[in-house]
Parts: sequence; C-alpha cells; structure tokens
Amino acid sequence: MITALDKAAAIMRRDLLIAIRYRTGFLITLAGASAELAAFYFLARAIGPAFRPDGVDYFPFVLVGTGFYTFMVMGINSFLTIVQEAQQTGTLEVLMTTPTQPALLVLLSALSAFTANVVQLVCYLGGGLLLSQTVLPQANLVGCAIVGLLSLAIAMAIGLFAAAVQLSIQRGSAVVWILGSGLWFLTGALFPVATLPRPLQIISALLPVTHSLTGLRLAILQGGSPSALSHEVAILVLFSAFLLPLALLTFSFTLRRARREGTLSFY
Repeated sequence: MITALDKAAAIMRRDLLIAIRYRTGFLITLAGASAELAAFYFLARAIGPAFRPDGVDYFPFVLVGTGFYTFMVMGINSFLTIVQEAQQTGTLEVLMTTPTQPALLVLLSALSAFTANVVQLVCYLGGGLLLSQTVLPQANLVGCAIVGLLSLAIAMAIGLFAAAVQLSIQRGSAVVWILGSGLWFLTGALFPVATLPRPLQIISALLPVTHSLTGLRLAILQGGSPSALSHEVAILVLFSAFLLPLALLTFSFTLRRARREGTLSFY
C-alpha cells in the first residue's frame, strides 16, 4: 500500500529532477539573493550602528525579517502555482480524481517547494551573517524550530486559501500580491513595528507573520528563553489551530463547488 510518505518522496524526486534540468533558474535565484544581501548590508552601514532595533544590530534584524518573510510568501505562492499549472496544462481534473484527498495532494506537492525554500533561507541567513561577520549569542534552536514549524503550518493554511480563491474566482494571485506588496511593512520585516502609528500596530498584531518574525528574532538573535518566547508561541499556536482546519474546509468546499459547476479548469 502506497503511503503519504511514498507519495511525498515521489513528488520530491520529480521536482528535484526538474530543478537539476533547469539549473539556470537556481543561478538566477542565487544572483538575486546575493544582490539583496548586498543592498541590505550597505543600507545598514548607511544607517549606522546607533540604530539598534530590539537591541540588535540593524543588519541581522533585517536579514532575519526579510529572509523569513520571503520564505513565507514563496511557500504560500507554491500552493497557488501548483493549482495554476495544473489548470493550464489541463491535468487538474485528473489529479483531483485520484484516491489521494485533494487537499493532501496539494500539500504534498507543495512540500518540495517548501524544502527548497528552507535551503534558500539557510543559505540567505548564513551568507548574510558571514558577510557582516556578525557574532550571535547562543541561539535557542529548539525555540527557533517550534516557531518555524508553527509558521510553516500558517503558511500552508494561507496557501490553501490562495488556492481556494484561484479555484473560485481565478484570482489567487491577488492573495500573494497583498502579502508581497501590501502587508509586508506591517509585519516588521524591515523596521520595528513599534515605529508604526498605533492603529497600524493593532493591525500588525493581528497578522501571524508579525509574531513569526518576532519569535524568530528572539530565538536566533537574542537567544530568547522559553519564557521569553512563550507569548509569541502561544499566539502562533492559536493562529495555526484556527487557520489550518479552516483552510482545509474552505479548499475542499471550493473544490466541490468548482467540480459541480464545471469551472475546475478555468484560469
């Protein structure tokens, strides 16, 4: 009997072969990340050492913020890309009729994209820390892993919402655009949330990514103890426990309606 792990391994093998075949895309991504690192490094030098958001140097602050925010957005976008490509190639209806539950199939298909994004994130953070020769305190790796896994669950939930919007009104890219261009400044990716006006700080507190970035900075840059991380972890647990089941239900409902109305392959 083929298990979910077997299916995940097959999908990851397929995507690895595709990535090996199209190595140019990896080189372009590497060049873009290097240019971004250089830009933030010189920006931090221009700002000067006096600016220490949350008590840390600005470059590590922005490095973690932009790196992980990009990871979240790319992960969310992978769900949308999977559905869009299947619609454009005419394979979505066939995939949705396999014994594997549709939501699980999309999750497994996005798994390899998340794995690649994790590798890119580690390289981005490692390259940035080497570039700036930043000496970090003893990082709380367990706390970092907990915050990262909870954030991953939230990214999957938002990705499923984006896929549901694509199936419903063919505008799933609007969700990614809002996250990539409309809300990034509210999460504290580039500057502390405390510098925002009070009404925007309230909105920021309602965004799960804000708490993801805060938790990761505490764990990585300040070596935050479990008690220091407990507030952010508790909020992320609530977000993930609410958003992931709701996203699964929404995606399943939207998929059934699209099948019933014959719009499954509309894009």
